[in-house]
Amino acid sequence: MKNNWWKILGVLLIIYALLFGVLTPLKPGLPSVYPFNGKSGERLDLTIEGYNTHFKEAKNQRVWLKLADRTMLGKALVANSNNSLKVSFDIPALLPTTDTVASLTLITNNEIDGTSILPSAVFIKQNQIDTLTAINTWANSPLESLHSYEGTAFPYRNVLGETIRNLYYHVSLWFAMFIMLTIAVVYSIKYLRNGNMNDDHRANALIAISVVYGLLGCATGSIWAKHTWGTWWTADVKLNMSAIFMLIYLAYFVLRGSFQDEIKRARLSSVYNIFAFASLIPLLFVIPRLVDSLHPGNGGNPGFGGEDLDNTMRMAFYPMIIGMTLLGLWISDLRYRLAVLRDKFLDRA
Repeated sequence: MKNNWWKILGVLLIIYALLFGVLTPLKPGLPSVYPFNGKSGERLDLTIEGYNTHFKEAKNQRVWLKLADRTMLGKALVANSNNSLKVSFDIPALLPTTDTVASLTLITNNEIDGTSILPSAVFIKQNQIDTLTAINTWANSPLESLHSYEGTAFPYRNVLGETIRNLYYHVSLWFAMFIMLTIAVVYSIKYLRNGNMNDDHRANALIAISVVYGLLGCATGSIWAKHTWGTWWTADVKLNMSAIFMLIYLAYFVLRGSFQDEIKRARLSSVYNIFAFASLIPLLFVIPRLVDSLHPGNGGNPGFGGEDLDNTMRMAFYPMIIGMTLLGLWISDLRYRLAVLRDKFLDRA
């Protein structure tokens, strides 16, 4: 039991992360608003769609439209349900902007849901531009006495929705894969230095599980892409570089299967593993940052951070990475022990 504590820890961390990641709700959010356009000087009647909101139960519901540092308060609020709210705005004839079409942010607030924001929710067209007059005549309704959401919940993001939970599977699998590949290349270097066949078995076992993790990471990423991008796979540089990277490591097993001599196989496999690992940096971390990319964290597209990966999500994200890594190490250890037993059996035969 003392030697297996890390295996038990890995399983417990995965179970905890799965339960916490599935059972924790998302914060209230604003998926959409209709209509999303209007004209200056006219009354704008909006129907707001909420997610996990409590429009009907809330007693102090307020809605604003925000343009730069100016806000206007909605009136005639009618809650059709907890997730549907009607509100009206009297759009001024002049807007404090030099743009012909202005993009306004929608903000809702009540004592249950706290504050929810939908950027670029409404586009208002103005026929006449007079910024100075607009600033002087705008009846500003400041955002004050705002309520905060109370409770444990994950952040709501319009594009992601519930699929934000895939962060625990897709990203954790890749993190664990990188860790195991790093350990594998260390064993390959050790084999080249001392010729111990056990080091080659360790590296081979780690790479095998890493490839499985990588393929699962590609699968979960493809599912995520279908929801957010509308397609299972696209000609995105990060996706294509990941596919090339996986093919490089799949070729590792083709190479091993091409030699009957154990010494030659182990030596060439170790050298190949070092160069394969070296390709990881340019393929996955350099090239995707040099060109445009849909994938978060590449090509100017921001990755998860700040409010996207808040402290609540970190409570499941980091334990899942550790748990996935320990599970992978456990499975690779079983493959290593099987390889050692096979060598002993062949020696006796």
